[in-house]
Amino acid sequence: MNHPIIPIAVQGATRQRKRQAPKGRRVDPQALAEVQALLGAASRQADLLIEHLHKIQDRFGCLSAPHLAALAQEMKLAQAEVYEVATFYHHFDVVKEGQAAPAALTVRVCDGLSCEMAGAADLLARLPAILGREVRVLAAPCIGRCEQAPAAVVGQHPVPKASVDTVTALVAAGQVRHEPAGFIDLAAYRAAGGYQLLRECADGVRDVESIIASLEDSGLRGLGGAGFPAGRKWRIVRAEAGPRLMAINIDEGEPGTFKDRVYLERDPHRFLEGALIAAWAVGIETIYIYLRDEYHGCRAMLETELDKLRADAPLANMPRIELRRGAGAYICGEESAMIESIEGKRGMPRLRPPYVAQVGLFGLPTLEHNFETLHWIRTIIEQGAAWFNGQGRNGRKGLRSFSVSGRVREPGVKLAPAGITIQELIDEYCGGMAEGHAFYGYLPGGASGGILPASMNAIPLDFDTLQPYGCFIGSAAVVVLSDADTAVAAARNTMKFFKHESCGQCTPCRVGTAKALTLIEQPHWDTDLLAELSQVMRDASICGLGQAAPNPVDCVVKYFPHELVQP
Repeated sequence: MNHPIIPIAVQGATRQRKRQAPKGRRVDPQALAEVQALLGAASRQADLLIEHLHKIQDRFGCLSAPHLAALAQEMKLAQAEVYEVATFYHHFDVVKEGQAAPAALTVRVCDGLSCEMAGAADLLARLPAILGREVRVLAAPCIGRCEQAPAAVVGQHPVPKASVDTVTALVAAGQVRHEPAGFIDLAAYRAAGGYQLLRECADGVRDVESIIASLEDSGLRGLGGAGFPAGRKWRIVRAEAGPRLMAINIDEGEPGTFKDRVYLERDPHRFLEGALIAAWAVGIETIYIYLRDEYHGCRAMLETELDKLRADAPLANMPRIELRRGAGAYICGEESAMIESIEGKRGMPRLRPPYVAQVGLFGLPTLEHNFETLHWIRTIIEQGAAWFNGQGRNGRKGLRSFSVSGRVREPGVKLAPAGITIQELIDEYCGGMAEGHAFYGYLPGGASGGILPASMNAIPLDFDTLQPYGCFIGSAAVVVLSDADTAVAAARNTMKFFKHESCGQCTPCRVGTAKALTLIEQPHWDTDLLAELSQVMRDASICGLGQAAPNPVDCVVKYFPHELVQP
Protein backbone atom coordinates (compact mmCIF):
# COMPACT_ATOMS: atom_id res chain seq x y z
CA MET A 1 0.00 0.00 0.00
CA ASN A 2 1.37 3.43 -0.95
CA HIS A 3 1.32 6.17 1.71
CA PRO A 4 1.36 9.91 0.97
CA ILE A 5 4.68 11.61 1.61
CA ILE A 6 4.36 14.27 4.29
CA PRO A 7 7.10 16.90 4.33
CA ILE A 8 9.31 16.82 7.40
CA ALA A 9 8.45 20.42 8.23
CA VAL A 10 4.71 19.67 8.24
CA GLN A 11 5.20 16.60 10.43
CA GLY A 12 7.12 18.69 12.95
CA ALA A 13 4.42 21.38 12.96
CA THR A 14 1.72 18.74 13.56
CA ARG A 15 3.60 17.30 16.51
CA GLN A 16 4.18 20.78 17.88
CA ARG A 17 0.47 21.66 17.69
CA LYS A 18 -0.43 18.44 19.51
CA ARG A 19 2.03 19.21 22.27
CA GLN A 20 0.60 22.71 22.73
CA ALA A 21 -3.05 21.61 22.89
CA PRO A 22 -4.39 20.25 26.19
CA LYS A 23 -5.43 16.64 26.34
CA GLY A 24 -9.14 15.79 26.42
CA ARG A 25 -12.13 18.02 25.81
CA ARG A 26 -11.38 21.73 25.49
CA VAL A 27 -13.00 23.92 28.14
CA ASP A 28 -15.33 26.57 26.77
CA PRO A 29 -14.52 29.97 28.35
CA GLN A 30 -18.18 31.00 28.62
CA ALA A 31 -19.17 27.71 30.27
CA LEU A 32 -16.26 28.07 32.69
CA ALA A 33 -17.33 31.59 33.60
CA GLU A 34 -20.89 30.40 34.19
CA VAL A 35 -19.75 27.55 36.44
CA GLN A 36 -17.42 29.83 38.39
CA ALA A 37 -20.21 32.34 38.95
CA LEU A 38 -22.60 29.61 40.02
CA LEU A 39 -20.18 28.07 42.52
CA GLY A 40 -19.06 31.44 43.86
CA ALA A 41 -16.93 31.08 46.98
CA ALA A 42 -18.03 27.49 47.66
CA SER A 43 -15.28 24.95 48.23
CA ARG A 44 -14.10 22.95 45.22
CA GLN A 45 -13.24 19.87 47.30
CA ALA A 46 -14.00 16.60 45.52
CA ASP A 47 -16.75 15.39 47.88
CA LEU A 48 -18.90 18.36 46.81
CA LEU A 49 -19.10 17.17 43.20
CA ILE A 50 -22.73 16.04 43.45
CA GLU A 51 -23.72 19.25 45.24
CA HIS A 52 -22.17 21.30 42.43
CA LEU A 53 -23.79 19.14 39.75
CA HIS A 54 -27.13 19.94 41.38
CA LYS A 55 -26.37 23.65 41.17
CA ILE A 56 -25.80 23.38 37.42
CA GLN A 57 -28.83 21.15 36.88
CA ASP A 58 -31.08 23.50 38.87
CA ARG A 59 -29.82 26.60 37.08
CA PHE A 60 -29.69 25.39 33.48
CA GLY A 61 -32.15 22.48 33.54
CA CYS A 62 -29.52 19.99 32.39
CA LEU A 63 -25.81 19.17 32.48
CA SER A 64 -24.30 20.14 29.13
CA ALA A 65 -20.97 18.76 27.95
CA PRO A 66 -19.31 22.22 28.14
CA HIS A 67 -20.52 22.71 31.73
CA LEU A 68 -19.27 19.27 32.77
CA ALA A 69 -15.86 19.97 31.26
CA ALA A 70 -15.75 23.36 32.99
CA LEU A 71 -16.74 21.85 36.34
CA ALA A 72 -14.02 19.21 35.99
CA GLN A 73 -11.40 21.89 35.42
CA GLU A 74 -12.71 24.04 38.27
CA MET A 75 -12.66 21.10 40.72
CA LYS A 76 -9.38 19.71 39.34
CA LEU A 77 -11.03 16.36 38.56
CA ALA A 78 -10.78 14.17 35.49
CA GLN A 79 -13.59 14.80 33.03
CA ALA A 80 -14.28 11.07 32.97
CA GLU A 81 -14.84 11.10 36.74
CA VAL A 82 -17.30 13.98 36.54
CA TYR A 83 -19.13 12.34 33.63
CA GLU A 84 -19.43 8.93 35.28
CA VAL A 85 -20.87 10.47 38.45
CA ALA A 86 -23.31 12.67 36.52
CA THR A 87 -24.60 9.75 34.44
CA PHE A 88 -24.97 7.43 37.45
CA TYR A 89 -27.81 9.38 39.09
CA HIS A 90 -31.33 9.53 37.64
CA HIS A 91 -31.99 13.18 38.43
CA PHE A 92 -29.14 14.53 36.33
CA ASP A 93 -29.87 15.17 32.64
CA VAL A 94 -26.57 14.90 30.76
CA VAL A 95 -26.78 16.51 27.32
CA LYS A 96 -24.01 15.75 24.83
CA GLU A 97 -23.02 17.93 21.88
CA GLY A 98 -25.74 17.99 19.27
CA GLN A 99 -28.43 16.78 21.65
CA ALA A 100 -31.46 18.87 22.57
CA ALA A 101 -31.93 19.92 26.17
CA PRO A 102 -34.95 18.45 27.98
CA ALA A 103 -38.13 20.46 28.38
CA ALA A 104 -37.92 23.27 30.92
CA LEU A 105 -40.44 21.57 33.22
CA THR A 106 -40.55 17.90 34.18
CA VAL A 107 -43.55 16.10 35.65
CA ARG A 108 -42.68 12.83 37.35
CA VAL A 109 -45.43 10.28 37.97
CA CYS A 110 -44.60 7.55 40.43
CA ASP A 111 -45.03 4.06 39.00
CA GLY A 112 -44.26 2.25 42.26
CA LEU A 113 -46.56 -0.54 43.38
CA SER A 114 -48.95 1.54 45.50
CA CYS A 115 -49.23 4.22 42.82
CA GLU A 116 -49.64 1.65 40.06
CA MET A 117 -52.54 0.14 42.02
CA ALA A 118 -54.07 3.63 42.32
CA GLY A 119 -54.02 4.44 38.59
CA ALA A 120 -50.55 5.83 37.78
CA ALA A 121 -50.55 4.11 34.38
CA ASP A 122 -53.57 6.15 33.30
CA LEU A 123 -51.83 9.38 34.28
CA LEU A 124 -48.71 8.41 32.37
CA ALA A 125 -50.79 7.58 29.31
CA ARG A 126 -52.83 10.79 29.28
CA LEU A 127 -50.60 13.57 30.58
CA PRO A 128 -48.05 13.84 27.70
CA ALA A 129 -50.70 14.73 25.12
CA ILE A 130 -52.48 17.14 27.46
CA LEU A 131 -49.37 18.97 28.70
CA GLY A 132 -47.70 19.16 25.30
CA ARG A 133 -44.08 19.29 24.25
CA GLU A 134 -43.12 22.05 26.66
CA VAL A 135 -43.48 19.65 29.59
CA ARG A 136 -41.60 16.37 29.95
CA VAL A 137 -43.59 13.55 31.60
CA LEU A 138 -41.54 10.74 33.12
CA ALA A 139 -42.35 7.56 34.99
CA ALA A 140 -40.45 7.69 38.26
CA PRO A 141 -39.61 5.01 40.79
CA CYS A 142 -41.10 5.35 44.27
CA ILE A 143 -40.99 8.99 45.45
CA GLY A 144 -41.80 8.29 49.11
CA ARG A 145 -45.45 9.36 49.05
CA CYS A 146 -47.17 5.99 48.86
CA GLU A 147 -49.98 7.02 51.22
CA GLN A 148 -50.89 9.74 48.71
CA ALA A 149 -51.11 7.39 45.71
CA PRO A 150 -51.13 8.08 42.88
CA ALA A 151 -48.38 10.62 43.55
CA ALA A 152 -46.70 12.94 41.10
CA VAL A 153 -44.18 15.78 41.22
CA VAL A 154 -44.49 18.96 39.13
CA GLY A 155 -40.96 20.32 39.04
CA GLN A 156 -40.23 20.06 42.75
CA HIS A 157 -43.87 20.31 43.90
CA PRO A 158 -45.40 17.02 45.12
CA VAL A 159 -48.97 16.27 44.05
CA PRO A 160 -50.86 13.94 46.42
CA LYS A 161 -53.64 11.82 44.94
CA ALA A 162 -52.74 13.22 41.56
CA SER A 163 -55.22 13.49 38.74
CA VAL A 164 -54.95 14.90 35.25
CA ASP A 165 -56.79 18.01 36.43
CA THR A 166 -54.63 18.66 39.53
CA VAL A 167 -51.37 18.16 37.64
CA THR A 168 -52.52 20.35 34.74
CA ALA A 169 -53.62 23.10 37.13
CA LEU A 170 -50.24 23.16 38.91
CA VAL A 171 -48.38 23.26 35.59
CA ALA A 172 -50.56 26.14 34.37
CA ALA A 173 -50.05 28.06 37.62
CA GLY A 174 -46.29 27.50 37.59
CA GLN A 175 -46.35 25.97 41.06
CA VAL A 176 -43.09 24.07 40.96
CA ARG A 177 -41.78 24.52 44.52
CA HIS A 178 -42.79 22.91 47.80
CA GLU A 179 -42.80 24.83 51.08
CA PRO A 180 -43.74 22.66 54.08
CA ALA A 181 -45.87 24.31 56.74
CA GLY A 182 -47.12 23.37 60.17
CA PHE A 183 -43.90 21.76 61.41
CA ILE A 184 -42.35 22.31 64.84
CA ASP A 185 -39.61 24.89 64.33
CA LEU A 186 -36.69 25.57 66.66
CA ALA A 187 -38.54 28.07 68.86
CA ALA A 188 -41.54 25.79 69.34
CA TYR A 189 -39.35 22.76 69.94
CA ARG A 190 -37.34 24.55 72.63
CA ALA A 191 -40.51 25.89 74.25
CA ALA A 192 -41.68 22.29 74.68
CA GLY A 193 -38.43 21.19 76.37
CA GLY A 194 -36.40 20.46 73.29
CA TYR A 195 -32.60 20.25 73.61
CA GLN A 196 -32.89 20.13 77.41
CA LEU A 197 -31.77 16.50 77.40
CA LEU A 198 -28.79 17.40 75.22
CA ARG A 199 -27.80 20.15 77.65
CA GLU A 200 -28.05 17.72 80.55
CA CYS A 201 -25.65 15.43 78.72
CA ALA A 202 -23.20 18.21 77.96
CA ASP A 203 -23.40 19.60 81.52
CA GLY A 204 -22.62 16.25 83.13
CA VAL A 205 -26.08 15.68 84.59
CA ARG A 206 -26.16 12.48 82.54
CA ASP A 207 -23.15 10.36 81.68
CA VAL A 208 -22.32 8.46 78.54
CA GLU A 209 -22.56 5.02 80.14
CA SER A 210 -26.10 5.59 81.42
CA ILE A 211 -27.27 6.86 78.02
CA ILE A 212 -25.83 3.91 76.10
CA ALA A 213 -27.13 1.48 78.73
CA SER A 214 -30.66 2.92 78.32
CA LEU A 215 -30.51 2.27 74.60
CA GLU A 216 -29.24 -1.25 75.13
CA ASP A 217 -31.94 -1.99 77.71
CA SER A 218 -34.64 -0.63 75.40
CA GLY A 219 -33.62 -3.00 72.61
CA LEU A 220 -33.80 -0.17 70.06
CA ARG A 221 -32.57 -1.44 66.71
CA GLY A 222 -31.76 0.32 63.46
CA LEU A 223 -35.06 1.24 61.82
CA GLY A 224 -33.82 1.60 58.27
CA GLY A 225 -34.05 -2.12 57.65
CA ALA A 226 -30.92 -3.84 58.94
CA GLY A 227 -32.02 -3.81 62.58
CA PHE A 228 -28.57 -3.63 64.21
CA PRO A 229 -28.84 -2.79 67.96
CA ALA A 230 -28.31 0.97 68.36
CA GLY A 231 -26.57 0.87 71.74
CA ARG A 232 -24.09 -1.76 70.56
CA LYS A 233 -23.30 0.30 67.47
CA TRP A 234 -22.51 3.33 69.66
CA ARG A 235 -20.09 1.26 71.75
CA ILE A 236 -18.35 -0.16 68.68
CA VAL A 237 -17.73 3.23 67.05
CA ARG A 238 -16.82 4.87 70.36
CA ALA A 239 -14.10 2.27 70.85
CA GLU A 240 -12.45 3.20 67.54
CA ALA A 241 -9.65 5.75 67.47
CA GLY A 242 -10.79 9.24 66.44
CA PRO A 243 -11.58 11.32 64.59
CA ARG A 244 -15.04 9.83 64.12
CA LEU A 245 -17.90 10.87 61.83
CA MET A 246 -21.65 10.26 61.64
CA ALA A 247 -23.77 9.64 58.54
CA ILE A 248 -27.56 9.91 58.79
CA ASN A 249 -29.56 8.05 56.17
CA ILE A 250 -32.74 9.80 55.00
CA ASP A 251 -32.67 8.23 51.57
CA GLU A 252 -35.71 6.03 52.16
CA GLY A 253 -36.17 4.73 48.64
CA GLU A 254 -37.73 1.35 49.44
CA PRO A 255 -41.08 1.29 47.60
CA GLY A 256 -43.79 1.57 50.24
CA THR A 257 -41.67 3.55 52.74
CA PHE A 258 -42.44 7.13 53.73
CA LYS A 259 -42.24 7.23 57.55
CA ASP A 260 -39.01 9.25 57.68
CA ARG A 261 -40.50 11.93 55.46
CA VAL A 262 -43.64 12.20 57.59
CA TYR A 263 -41.69 12.56 60.85
CA LEU A 264 -39.22 14.99 59.28
CA GLU A 265 -42.04 17.18 57.95
CA ARG A 266 -43.60 17.34 61.42
CA ASP A 267 -40.75 17.48 63.94
CA PRO A 268 -37.27 18.00 62.43
CA HIS A 269 -35.49 18.94 65.65
CA ARG A 270 -36.36 15.71 67.43
CA PHE A 271 -34.05 13.71 65.19
CA LEU A 272 -31.44 16.50 65.26
CA GLU A 273 -31.34 16.35 69.06
CA GLY A 274 -31.00 12.58 68.84
CA ALA A 275 -28.11 13.00 66.42
CA LEU A 276 -26.35 15.50 68.69
CA ILE A 277 -26.80 13.23 71.72
CA ALA A 278 -25.27 10.38 69.73
CA ALA A 279 -22.43 12.66 68.64
CA TRP A 280 -21.77 13.64 72.26
CA ALA A 281 -21.82 10.03 73.48
CA VAL A 282 -19.65 8.60 70.70
CA GLY A 283 -17.31 11.54 70.18
CA ILE A 284 -18.35 12.63 66.70
CA GLU A 285 -16.67 15.61 65.01
CA THR A 286 -18.90 16.06 61.95
CA ILE A 287 -22.43 14.89 61.12
CA TYR A 288 -23.44 14.30 57.50
CA ILE A 289 -27.17 14.15 56.72
CA TYR A 290 -27.97 12.42 53.43
CA LEU A 291 -31.46 13.42 52.26
CA ARG A 292 -33.11 11.92 49.20
CA ASP A 293 -33.56 14.39 46.37
CA GLU A 294 -37.30 13.79 46.08
CA TYR A 295 -37.85 15.54 49.43
CA HIS A 296 -37.33 19.05 48.09
CA GLY A 297 -39.54 20.83 50.61
CA CYS A 298 -37.92 18.98 53.50
CA ARG A 299 -34.50 20.05 52.26
CA ALA A 300 -35.41 23.73 52.17
CA MET A 301 -37.00 23.52 55.61
CA LEU A 302 -34.07 21.60 57.08
CA GLU A 303 -31.54 24.07 55.67
CA THR A 304 -33.43 26.90 57.38
CA GLU A 305 -33.70 25.10 60.71
CA LEU A 306 -30.04 24.09 60.65
CA ASP A 307 -29.05 27.72 60.09
CA LYS A 308 -31.12 28.66 63.15
CA LEU A 309 -29.49 25.90 65.19
CA ARG A 310 -25.99 26.95 64.20
CA ALA A 311 -26.75 30.57 65.06
CA ASP A 312 -28.09 29.65 68.50
CA ALA A 313 -26.33 26.38 69.31
CA PRO A 314 -27.69 24.42 72.29
CA LEU A 315 -24.15 23.53 73.42
CA ALA A 316 -20.61 24.76 73.05
CA ASN A 317 -18.42 23.10 70.42
CA MET A 318 -21.42 21.67 68.59
CA PRO A 319 -20.36 19.23 65.85
CA ARG A 320 -20.42 20.55 62.32
CA ILE A 321 -23.56 19.41 60.48
CA GLU A 322 -23.46 18.98 56.69
CA LEU A 323 -26.63 18.43 54.66
CA ARG A 324 -25.99 16.45 51.48
CA ARG A 325 -28.48 16.00 48.66
CA GLY A 326 -29.10 12.69 46.96
CA ALA A 327 -29.68 12.58 43.22
CA GLY A 328 -32.15 9.77 42.60
CA ALA A 329 -30.54 6.41 43.29
CA TYR A 330 -32.23 3.74 45.42
CA ILE A 331 -28.92 1.98 45.96
CA CYS A 332 -27.72 4.91 48.08
CA GLY A 333 -30.01 3.70 50.84
CA GLU A 334 -27.38 1.00 51.39
CA GLU A 335 -25.00 2.40 54.00
CA SER A 336 -21.73 2.03 52.15
CA ALA A 337 -23.23 3.26 48.85
CA MET A 338 -24.55 6.29 50.73
CA ILE A 339 -21.06 6.97 52.06
CA GLU A 340 -19.63 6.76 48.54
CA SER A 341 -22.25 9.29 47.43
CA ILE A 342 -21.46 11.66 50.29
CA GLU A 343 -17.85 11.49 49.14
CA GLY A 344 -18.99 12.75 45.72
CA LYS A 345 -18.78 9.43 43.91
CA ARG A 346 -21.12 6.96 42.26
CA GLY A 347 -23.21 5.15 44.86
CA MET A 348 -21.48 1.78 44.56
CA PRO A 349 -21.71 -0.50 47.63
CA ARG A 350 -18.39 -1.44 49.16
CA LEU A 351 -17.14 -4.92 49.84
CA ARG A 352 -16.97 -5.68 53.56
CA PRO A 353 -14.99 -6.06 55.77
CA PRO A 354 -13.84 -3.49 56.70
CA TYR A 355 -17.14 -2.29 58.07
CA VAL A 356 -18.40 1.27 58.09
CA ALA A 357 -18.00 1.50 61.86
CA GLN A 358 -14.26 0.99 61.39
CA VAL A 359 -13.48 2.40 57.93
CA GLY A 360 -16.36 4.52 56.77
CA LEU A 361 -16.76 8.05 55.49
CA PHE A 362 -13.42 9.44 54.24
CA GLY A 363 -11.77 6.32 55.69
CA LEU A 364 -12.71 7.20 59.27
CA PRO A 365 -14.82 5.30 61.84
CA THR A 366 -18.42 6.23 61.08
CA LEU A 367 -21.62 5.95 63.10
CA GLU A 368 -24.30 5.33 60.47
CA HIS A 369 -27.95 5.67 61.48
CA ASN A 370 -31.35 5.75 59.87
CA PHE A 371 -33.40 8.89 60.52
CA GLU A 372 -36.09 7.17 62.61
CA THR A 373 -33.59 5.51 64.93
CA LEU A 374 -32.36 8.95 65.97
CA HIS A 375 -35.94 10.25 66.11
CA TRP A 376 -36.54 7.88 69.06
CA ILE A 377 -33.43 8.68 71.13
CA ARG A 378 -34.85 11.54 73.18
CA THR A 379 -38.17 9.80 73.88
CA ILE A 380 -36.58 6.55 74.98
CA ILE A 381 -34.09 8.23 77.31
CA GLU A 382 -36.74 10.49 78.85
CA GLN A 383 -39.45 7.83 79.16
CA GLY A 384 -37.10 5.00 80.04
CA ALA A 385 -36.27 1.64 78.52
CA ALA A 386 -39.06 -0.08 80.46
CA TRP A 387 -41.65 2.19 78.88
CA PHE A 388 -40.45 1.35 75.36
CA ASN A 389 -40.21 -2.36 76.09
CA GLY A 390 -43.74 -2.41 77.45
CA GLN A 391 -45.33 -1.51 74.11
CA GLY A 392 -45.12 -4.78 72.16
CA ARG A 393 -47.61 -7.51 71.29
CA ASN A 394 -47.42 -11.23 70.71
CA GLY A 395 -44.25 -11.60 72.72
CA ARG A 396 -42.42 -8.75 70.96
CA LYS A 397 -41.13 -5.52 72.53
CA GLY A 398 -41.16 -1.87 71.49
CA LEU A 399 -42.94 0.29 68.93
CA ARG A 400 -42.74 0.32 65.14
CA SER A 401 -43.66 3.00 62.64
CA PHE A 402 -45.46 1.18 59.84
CA SER A 403 -45.74 2.90 56.46
CA VAL A 404 -49.06 1.47 55.28
CA SER A 405 -50.31 1.95 51.73
CA GLY A 406 -52.37 0.09 49.20
CA ARG A 407 -55.98 -1.05 49.52
CA VAL A 408 -56.75 0.21 53.03
CA ARG A 409 -59.28 2.83 53.99
CA GLU A 410 -56.80 5.01 55.91
CA PRO A 411 -53.20 4.69 54.65
CA GLY A 412 -50.37 6.51 56.41
CA VAL A 413 -47.73 6.13 59.10
CA LYS A 414 -49.12 3.99 61.92
CA LEU A 415 -47.23 3.95 65.21
CA ALA A 416 -48.15 0.54 66.56
CA PRO A 417 -46.78 -2.11 68.93
CA ALA A 418 -43.99 -4.25 67.53
CA GLY A 419 -45.35 -7.72 66.86
CA ILE A 420 -48.79 -6.56 65.74
CA THR A 421 -50.25 -8.74 62.98
CA ILE A 422 -51.27 -7.48 59.57
CA GLN A 423 -54.92 -8.16 60.37
CA GLU A 424 -54.73 -6.15 63.58
CA LEU A 425 -52.91 -3.36 61.76
CA ILE A 426 -55.57 -3.14 59.06
CA ASP A 427 -58.55 -3.39 61.43
CA GLU A 428 -57.33 -1.26 64.34
CA TYR A 429 -55.13 1.35 62.68
CA CYS A 430 -56.21 1.64 59.04
CA GLY A 431 -60.00 1.65 59.32
CA GLY A 432 -60.25 -1.67 57.54
CA MET A 433 -59.94 -2.40 53.85
CA ALA A 434 -60.89 0.19 51.25
CA GLU A 435 -64.53 0.21 50.18
CA GLY A 436 -65.32 -2.71 47.90
CA HIS A 437 -62.01 -4.48 48.44
CA ALA A 438 -61.32 -7.79 50.19
CA PHE A 439 -57.93 -8.56 51.77
CA TYR A 440 -55.85 -10.76 49.45
CA GLY A 441 -52.17 -10.39 50.33
CA TYR A 442 -49.50 -8.06 51.64
CA LEU A 443 -45.89 -7.01 51.36
CA PRO A 444 -44.64 -6.80 54.97
CA GLY A 445 -41.33 -5.06 54.22
CA GLY A 446 -41.62 -3.10 51.00
CA ALA A 447 -40.59 -4.25 47.55
CA SER A 448 -37.77 -6.46 48.82
CA GLY A 449 -39.55 -7.93 51.84
CA GLY A 450 -41.56 -10.61 50.01
CA ILE A 451 -45.30 -11.17 49.52
CA LEU A 452 -47.61 -13.17 51.78
CA PRO A 453 -51.24 -14.25 51.29
CA ALA A 454 -54.11 -13.01 53.47
CA SER A 455 -54.39 -16.47 54.99
CA MET A 456 -51.05 -15.82 56.72
CA ASN A 457 -52.46 -12.87 58.64
CA ALA A 458 -51.43 -13.87 62.18
CA ILE A 459 -47.64 -13.54 61.90
CA PRO A 460 -46.22 -10.94 64.32
CA LEU A 461 -44.65 -8.10 62.33
CA ASP A 462 -41.21 -7.46 63.75
CA PHE A 463 -37.54 -8.20 63.30
CA ASP A 464 -36.75 -11.91 63.00
CA THR A 465 -40.38 -13.09 62.81
CA LEU A 466 -40.80 -13.20 59.03
CA GLN A 467 -37.55 -14.87 57.96
CA PRO A 468 -38.95 -18.41 58.36
CA TYR A 469 -41.46 -17.51 55.63
CA GLY A 470 -38.89 -16.11 53.21
CA CYS A 471 -39.75 -12.49 54.08
CA PHE A 472 -38.50 -9.72 56.36
CA ILE A 473 -39.85 -6.56 58.00
CA GLY A 474 -37.11 -4.21 56.75
CA SER A 475 -38.24 -0.61 57.21
CA ALA A 476 -41.82 -1.78 57.98
CA ALA A 477 -43.25 -0.68 54.63
CA VAL A 478 -46.55 -2.55 54.42
CA VAL A 479 -48.39 -2.62 51.09
CA VAL A 480 -51.84 -4.23 51.24
CA LEU A 481 -53.23 -6.07 48.21
CA SER A 482 -56.90 -6.81 47.59
CA ASP A 483 -58.89 -9.14 45.38
CA ALA A 484 -58.49 -6.51 42.64
CA ASP A 485 -54.74 -7.25 42.54
CA THR A 486 -52.46 -10.18 41.86
CA ALA A 487 -49.19 -11.19 43.44
CA VAL A 488 -47.79 -11.79 39.96
CA ALA A 489 -48.38 -8.15 39.01
CA ALA A 490 -46.82 -7.03 42.29
CA ALA A 491 -43.72 -9.15 41.65
CA ARG A 492 -43.39 -7.76 38.13
CA ASN A 493 -43.61 -4.22 39.43
CA THR A 494 -40.96 -4.78 42.10
CA MET A 495 -38.57 -6.61 39.77
CA LYS A 496 -38.89 -3.82 37.21
CA PHE A 497 -37.89 -1.45 40.00
CA PHE A 498 -34.88 -3.53 41.00
CA LYS A 499 -33.69 -3.80 37.40
CA HIS A 500 -33.93 -0.02 37.06
CA GLU A 501 -32.15 0.65 40.35
CA SER A 502 -29.34 -1.91 40.24
CA CYS A 503 -26.07 0.01 40.35
CA GLY A 504 -24.58 -2.45 37.87
CA GLN A 505 -21.43 -3.13 39.87
CA CYS A 506 -21.89 -6.89 40.21
CA THR A 507 -23.04 -9.26 37.50
CA PRO A 508 -25.45 -11.37 39.61
CA CYS A 509 -27.57 -8.31 40.36
CA ARG A 510 -27.15 -6.38 37.12
CA VAL A 511 -27.89 -9.35 34.87
CA GLY A 512 -30.00 -11.28 37.36
CA THR A 513 -32.67 -8.62 37.84
CA ALA A 514 -32.99 -8.13 34.08
CA LYS A 515 -33.19 -11.88 33.44
CA ALA A 516 -35.69 -12.40 36.25
CA LEU A 517 -37.94 -9.66 34.88
CA THR A 518 -37.84 -11.22 31.41
CA LEU A 519 -38.77 -14.62 32.86
CA ILE A 520 -41.69 -13.41 34.99
CA GLU A 521 -43.12 -11.27 32.20
CA GLN A 522 -43.79 -14.51 30.30
CA PRO A 523 -47.25 -16.10 30.63
CA HIS A 524 -45.57 -19.35 31.70
CA TRP A 525 -42.94 -19.09 34.44
CA ASP A 526 -39.91 -21.37 34.25
CA THR A 527 -39.87 -21.95 38.00
CA ASP A 528 -36.81 -24.21 37.94
CA LEU A 529 -34.73 -21.59 36.15
CA LEU A 530 -36.07 -18.86 38.42
CA ALA A 531 -35.05 -20.89 41.48
CA GLU A 532 -31.50 -21.29 40.15
CA LEU A 533 -31.29 -17.60 39.32
CA SER A 534 -32.59 -16.67 42.77
CA GLN A 535 -29.93 -18.76 44.48
CA VAL A 536 -27.11 -17.26 42.41
CA MET A 537 -28.32 -13.71 43.14
CA ARG A 538 -28.55 -14.41 46.88
CA ASP A 539 -25.14 -16.08 47.07
CA ALA A 540 -23.10 -13.80 44.84
CA SER A 541 -24.55 -10.27 44.90
CA ILE A 542 -22.43 -7.71 46.73
CA CYS A 543 -25.24 -5.97 48.62
CA GLY A 544 -28.80 -6.39 49.80
CA LEU A 545 -30.41 -5.23 46.55
CA GLY A 546 -29.40 -8.29 44.56
CA GLN A 547 -29.71 -10.58 47.57
CA ALA A 548 -33.31 -9.54 48.34
CA ALA A 549 -34.62 -8.83 44.83
CA PRO A 550 -35.77 -12.46 44.30
CA ASN A 551 -37.97 -12.44 47.43
CA PRO A 552 -41.24 -11.37 45.75
CA VAL A 553 -40.77 -13.87 42.92
CA ASP A 554 -39.96 -16.74 45.28
CA CYS A 555 -43.03 -15.86 47.36
CA VAL A 556 -45.31 -15.94 44.33
CA VAL A 557 -44.10 -19.42 43.46
CA LYS A 558 -44.45 -20.59 47.06
CA TYR A 559 -47.65 -18.90 48.24
CA PHE A 560 -49.57 -17.97 45.07
CA PRO A 561 -49.09 -20.96 42.73
CA HIS A 562 -52.72 -20.66 41.61
CA GLU A 563 -51.80 -17.42 39.80
CA LEU A 564 -49.19 -19.09 37.64
CA VAL A 565 -50.45 -20.36 34.30
CA GLN A 566 -49.42 -23.97 33.87
CA PRO A 567 -47.95 -24.94 30.48
